[in-house]
Amino acid sequence: MSGDDSGFEGGESVISQRIDATAGRARATTITTRRGSIATPCFMPVGTRATVRALDSGDLERLGTQVMLANTYHLIMRPGPEVVAAAGGLHRFMALDTHILTDSGGYQVFSLEPKVDDDGVTFRSTYDGDSHRFTPENVVEMQHQLGSDIQMVLDVCPPLPSSDAVIRTAVERTAAWARRAAVTHAGLRSGGSTQALFGIVQGGVDTTMRTESAQRTVDIGFDGYGIGGLSVGEPRHEMLPALEAALDELPVARPRYLMGVGDPRSIIEAVALGVDMFDCVLPTRLGRHGTVLTSQGRVNLRNRQWMNDPGPLDATCTCEVCARYSRAYLRHLLIVGEPTCRRLVTIHNVHWTFALVSSLRAAIVDGTFDTVRAELSQAWLAGALSPTWP
Repeated sequence: MSGDDSGFEGGESVISQRIDATAGRARATTITTRRGSIATPCFMPVGTRATVRALDSGDLERLGTQVMLANTYHLIMRPGPEVVAAAGGLHRFMALDTHILTDSGGYQVFSLEPKVDDDGVTFRSTYDGDSHRFTPENVVEMQHQLGSDIQMVLDVCPPLPSSDAVIRTAVERTAAWARRAAVTHAGLRSGGSTQALFGIVQGGVDTTMRTESAQRTVDIGFDGYGIGGLSVGEPRHEMLPALEAALDELPVARPRYLMGVGDPRSIIEAVALGVDMFDCVLPTRLGRHGTVLTSQGRVNLRNRQWMNDPGPLDATCTCEVCARYSRAYLRHLLIVGEPTCRRLVTIHNVHWTFALVSSLRAAIVDGTFDTVRAELSQAWLAGALSPTWP
């Protein structure tokens, strides 16, 4: 396992990370940025178009959000990076004081059957059909305009399963594009930017290519490292070895971010391997459709068994929704189509997910991680929420 990445293209990193405690490979850390600190393990709710659906910025702050993810592809299409920059960046645009991470938009672009070459990717907008071009350089520049605290490099995210040739091309282009992004970002940093840049590791479920991709990304040097291209349909028994192979090569003193993973069991197992940061639409998407995350697994509020239930969504939860409303009432709102239900269950699910990662951190610190891991995994064993679960 690497200790540091001394070849960092942008000079001294704008992020520091302190290891507060460990439990095997699992770690509780404190990431410090120019905006403040982030306690890990950390979950980042997804605010695709500069908002987490059904919630506002005040909700996010009251919930204790440390980092929110915003989607570069959608923000570039609407309202455009120039509009956000003119408003003073995403924080002022959203009236939000927490950290904001922007992804590169690559995941969305590669779902649009784009034309890809060694220089970049050309695609048609889902908004108006116009043709657009993303390159490693202009994606860095547009995220700079958005003004997030952390931005991600443009990478190639192949679907799974894919042939070895497709995965190999993704690894090669991701490495080449990462170096170009780092050079562009270094120029912005020399002009006074304090925005962090994370590289991304690809390689499918091939552990050899995961190792190689991680090594090549670390050789370039970044403020932190994302592991992409996992939890895209592969079984969990294939995902975890690929994740472990990548983590083995990443610096101890840099944040590790598993991209697009938010189901509880996968979070638990990834924390056990040493992941610090997660994002996913799962808690909010489930909430909008009436599926509740609880300490005993998931609950579908549409089920008739909750029609007269006076209890909260989760008896162990301390969120404002569980303190005030019954399952019966929230089910009623869901059945009659009241938007209030979407907001309230989303608040609960985000709070519950934050509480989950906080409990994992506390268990690492107090030496009970193995016990807590086993208890949580058992509670969720029958509640599979994604194809990565057995």
